[in-house]
Amino acid sequence: MFSKAYERQCDAVKIHCTDSGEHRRRALTLFSLALGSFCIGTSEFASMGILQLFSESLHIDISSATNAITAYAFGVVIGAPAVTLAAARMNRRSLLLALMLLFVCGNILSGLATNLGMFAAARFISGLPQGAYFGAGAVVASYIVGPGHGGKAFSLVMSGLTVATIFGSPLATFLGQHLGWRNTYFSVAGLGVIALITLFLWIPKTRSLDGGPIKQELGGLRKLSVWAMMLVAAIGVASIFAVYTFIGPIVTDVLKLEPRWIPLALAMFGLGMTAGNLFGGRLADGHPALGILIGFGSAVVVLAVVALVGSSPVVLFPGLFFIGATMMTAIPTIQVRLTRFAPESPALMGAMNLAALNVANAVGAWSGSLTIAAGMGALSAVWAGCALTLVGLTIFLLTLSKAPKLAPAQ
Repeated sequence: MFSKAYERQCDAVKIHCTDSGEHRRRALTLFSLALGSFCIGTSEFASMGILQLFSESLHIDISSATNAITAYAFGVVIGAPAVTLAAARMNRRSLLLALMLLFVCGNILSGLATNLGMFAAARFISGLPQGAYFGAGAVVASYIVGPGHGGKAFSLVMSGLTVATIFGSPLATFLGQHLGWRNTYFSVAGLGVIALITLFLWIPKTRSLDGGPIKQELGGLRKLSVWAMMLVAAIGVASIFAVYTFIGPIVTDVLKLEPRWIPLALAMFGLGMTAGNLFGGRLADGHPALGILIGFGSAVVVLAVVALVGSSPVVLFPGLFFIGATMMTAIPTIQVRLTRFAPESPALMGAMNLAALNVANAVGAWSGSLTIAAGMGALSAVWAGCALTLVGLTIFLLTLSKAPKLAPAQ
């Protein structure tokens, strides 16, 4: 069923094939990439859904437990450039297989951890492959869909991560609540093995996916426009994580609902992220700045409303949908801008985008934990996210006129 849906999405991005068998093979390639990102997204976001469970099991408070989430984010931030550059000459197929294997090992170690130090180290290892996976995955997806559809190609790979917030993370949270949080990570590792097999079977063996010189990839990091865009992403997108990290406490402590409502809240957020990602992917190719302006601008309004009156389920649950939708509208545009600023470094730009988003993860979780630890209540994390996105939007507006002019994709 999932692979058939991917065939329909491939039609939407105009994958031209004269042979129906070739069309199906390309759809399965995109599906395997998305399945890998689904596993990665489930592991990342499930940690937030089971935050209360592992904090209690490891005998630490909520604020301290967020250190494990931050450790994952640091793994992505460090791994994105380091792994991508170290493997610059590797064929992207071989690289994706190696990265998924490392991901599986990291999640097994997460389930075996017996204290915060071990758990944080395991989460760090789990995060190392993420940036490089999305960077290499974006290169493979662009090869499959052809030139002029970079935003749509990236959104197809990202769709696995956003679907993880609808199904993977809520189901993993439900599993953790009923079978223990350790089984959440063991289950994710098992799913990662399946993703590894599909990547092995369906990523084409071709020299066209060979890497290039490290010097070529490094070229993109010499451009100020790249660093400015990463700063916008790292600060502006942090609101996703400032809110998502604390959905559990918001549902149980602010709304006074039972923990069984947490998976539904996570799924509402994920539905919004998926819708925003698909819309943003289409927007990014034709409008080089509009996705960020619309996404960040509308997110600030939605976040303020939720922060003010989110203590009502009637406001909170739809609000979570719109927070996810507005923020994800911006992310494909960030990727397209990075790639067009540094076309000589496509894999590194994809990896650095994910690195910036995981700086956002760390900043968002940290800012929310600060306001909550200060006694301002769980909803104060939403105010923290609102402020961060407003700062990100301001930086983007200030740097937009100085950035290289980008024409719409042909």
